[in-house]
Amino acid sequence: MTSSIACDARDATPGPDKAQLRRALLATRQAIDPAHRRNWDAELGKRVIAWASGWGLAYPDGTLGVYWPIRGEPDLQPAYAELTARGMRLALPVVIDVDSPLRFVGWSPGEAMVKDGFGVAIPASYVTVIPQALLIPCVGFNRNKIRLGYGGGFYDRTLAPLARPQTVGIAYSCALAEFDGAAHDIALDAVITEAMSL
Repeated sequence: MTSSIACDARDATPGPDKAQLRRALLATRQAIDPAHRRNWDAELGKRVIAWASGWGLAYPDGTLGVYWPIRGEPDLQPAYAELTARGMRLALPVVIDVDSPLRFVGWSPGEAMVKDGFGVAIPASYVTVIPQALLIPCVGFNRNKIRLGYGGGFYDRTLAPLARPQTVGIAYSCALAEFDGAAHDIALDAVITEAMSL
C-alpha cells in the first residue's frame, strides 16, 4: 500500500486558511496534557458506548466502522473492547489507493494487526465488510457538523455514494472551529466530544 489516512495528502479542501487551520488544530491536539487526554478519552468512550448501545438496538446485526488512533486522535480502544464484549461487530478502515474510497475490514480487539506503508495499524485479515455506521476522527469540526480531516479526501470519497452509512465525528471539544465547508463536504450525522454532542 502506498498511502495512508495518516498522511497530509494533497488537500481535498484547498486554500491557505484551511491548511493553516489544520496545522493549528493538530498542534493544539498534540499539546493536550496527557492527564487531560486520558480523562477526555475515558469520557469520550462512555459517550460513544452510550450512543453505540442505542444504535445497536436499531441495527442488531450491524457493523460499526471504528478507527485506530493516530496523530493524537482520541483513543477509544477501551470502548471498542466494551462494545465487542457486548456483541457488537467492528471494522477498521484500510486505504486501497489515493483515489479510492476506504475499504473496511472486520476486526475485534486483540486480533492480529500489521502496519500499512505509513506505520498505521490495520487488521491482518482482509475480510471486507460494509459498516452501517462509522466513527470518524476529526482534526476539526464546525457547528454545521462539517469535518476537517487531514486533506486526503478518503472519507469524502467513502461517503459520496447516496447509500452511505450513518456518520459520527469523534474529536476533543478544542477541535470546534469556524470554517466554511467545501462543495464536496458531507455533513456528519453527529459529533461526539468529551464535553458535548452535536
